[in-house]
Amino acid sequence: MTYKILTAVVAGILTGFFIYPDYLVQYIGLLIDLGLCLLLFFVGIDIGRQKDILLKVKVMGFKILLVPIMIGLGSIVGAIFGGIVIELPINEAAAVGAGFGWYSLSAIELSKHSAELGTLAFTTNVTREVIALITIPIIAKYIGKLESIAPAGATAMDTTLPIISRSTDGSVAIISFITGVVLSSLVPVLVPLMMKLTF
Repeated sequence: MTYKILTAVVAGILTGFFIYPDYLVQYIGLLIDLGLCLLLFFVGIDIGRQKDILLKVKVMGFKILLVPIMIGLGSIVGAIFGGIVIELPINEAAAVGAGFGWYSLSAIELSKHSAELGTLAFTTNVTREVIALITIPIIAKYIGKLESIAPAGATAMDTTLPIISRSTDGSVAIISFITGVVLSSLVPVLVPLMMKLTF
């Protein structure tokens, strides 16, 4: 799966560089949305075919929320340590980490404070998504299925959900979706909140 993802990304880059006509550039966003909706539709079919999934989720109960909570904490604490290395103020580093992979919203929000911080948030969270796409199948195979949700962050509900579903099973895919929803909901709250903190 990792090789397929890398091949698709490289093929896309080459297509964009050499083949993709200029007059279609304005439709790229629409094509991405349509492709993502189609992927999620088939993920939904795969989840729906497994009749006992909702029962499994019901048995897990509120323990499912521990997954997004721990991923969120890990993201923010990891970003703080990274910020210390590059001598970034703790609150700014925490705000970048609180983007959880949602690069558009976190970059826009942090650009209100400075263009440099917005650029850092964009680069950091885009890189997180790329790393997630590459590592999810590896983590699912060698570390654990549930652990494979962690790199995805907020994208666990959309762009990386098909990869997680393919690399794991339906019950993990549902937990992934819930994780993505929770983390995405927290981004617009936590990013500005972290910027207001003083250390």
